[in-house]
Amino acid sequence: MRTTGHITADSLMTLEAYAKWRKAHQHEMRALRQLRSVALSAHVYVQFESEATIRYQIQEMLRTEKVFEEDGIAQEIEAYRPLVPTGTHWKGTLMLAYPHPQEREAALAQLIGVEDCMYVAVEGHARVYAIADEDLDRENDTHTSAVHFVRFELTPAMRAAVKTGAEVLLGCDHAHCTAQTVVAPDTRVSLAADLH
Repeated sequence: MRTTGHITADSLMTLEAYAKWRKAHQHEMRALRQLRSVALSAHVYVQFESEATIRYQIQEMLRTEKVFEEDGIAQEIEAYRPLVPTGTHWKGTLMLAYPHPQEREAALAQLIGVEDCMYVAVEGHARVYAIADEDLDRENDTHTSAVHFVRFELTPAMRAAVKTGAEVLLGCDHAHCTAQTVVAPDTRVSLAADLH
């Protein structure tokens, strides 16, 4: 899957071409997604997106829904394009994963506002809190959503530090979700490639 810096209909594969490509490369894309997934706990993790992961997601949606008409392709691109990082930040999907419905319901009621409490911390710099759900609000007075879209905007100094190997932490300081983890070195290298 080639990256071009800008996802357009012309830069995507046809359904037929993607079906062939997928057979040979699906395991690589799963590995990339795994590499860019950072768990804070057994139930809370962030899937950091890249152009490659979003291209894959779009191609998968087109394949699953058998979309081949221009309007449908354009809609999928527009739905996912906001998740592609543009060089000054990291974008990710915050997921609150609870397998049992009762447990999920109780947790989502307790975790209202969790998306605004997510942060990254680059070694030697202050925390950067997430800018969450820029497309639409995903919570109400009684519960939050299990999925949020987050952006971590980094200063030029932070981006330079990450590119030279500075440690990166992912954390949350919500009253019902206090956790912090060091981003693994290979994940950090992948994330550094998103920055200009």
